[in-house]
Amino acid sequence: MLVRVQRFPIPSLFEPLTSFDREIDTMFDKFMRGGTADDSSFAVSHWMPAVDVAEHDEEYQVKVELPGVSKDDVKITMQDNILTIHGEKKQEKESKSSNYHRVERSYGSFQRSFTLPTSVKHDTIEASYKDGILTIALPKAEEAKPKQIEVKVK
Repeated sequence: MLVRVQRFPIPSLFEPLTSFDREIDTMFDKFMRGGTADDSSFAVSHWMPAVDVAEHDEEYQVKVELPGVSKDDVKITMQDNILTIHGEKKQEKESKSSNYHRVERSYGSFQRSFTLPTSVKHDTIEASYKDGILTIALPKAEEAKPKQIEVKVK
């Protein structure tokens, strides 16, 4: 005797949770980009470029991701051991023939400030900009550099 078992699709118990999780992610993403929860498009918003700050024996090195930003739209200042990077990512001119279905890139002005723990030689700070990465080299002042003291054993 052959018995056939008919299987009925059982909805996943986790589907409501994953759907809710996706909805929360979307709302958070829109909020961070300056939109609202019921907004179907993203607004031009404030953005914050990613930054790496590294300390070496002779200098500090700051790298800032600035894709789409002209070097002429970036200003760097150093005052009272505070490095400030200020700039603007400008939105491209819209074409009359373009119909955007989704806009996710952020535009607007930004400012990042970092307090350095030791003195820096202000007159020898160097900055370079290549492939959307701003690199700032901040040489340490002599009194801030680590000193090695040789211990003589008798």
